[in-house]
Amino acid sequence: MDMYAVIKRPLVTEKGTHQSQQSHDATASRPARGGSYAFEVHPDASKPMIKQAIQKIYGVKVQSVRTANRQGKSRRYRYKVGKTRAWKKAVVVLDGDSHIDLF
Repeated sequence: MDMYAVIKRPLVTEKGTHQSQQSHDATASRPARGGSYAFEVHPDASKPMIKQAIQKIYGVKVQSVRTANRQGKSRRYRYKVGKTRAWKKAVVVLDGDSHIDLF
């Protein structure tokens, strides 16, 4: 799969903006880490594919990747009930000295 097809779009929300500005210093048991950024990704993308795509597209060092499959919500339109599409969300935690300027 093409790396530009893996990452669909960044999720720019209030929570995402706040998390991107949070960084933590190194402790005795944990290394330093930068902010975390949320992206909508292809449903078939794995964590290593997402990590590789983010590193190549944005030129940053990724520390970890968390994923979640989001189910579609029920919505009414006039007299019918439908469902929005399901999608996959990835939260990417960067290294302590890395930053993405989208947020």
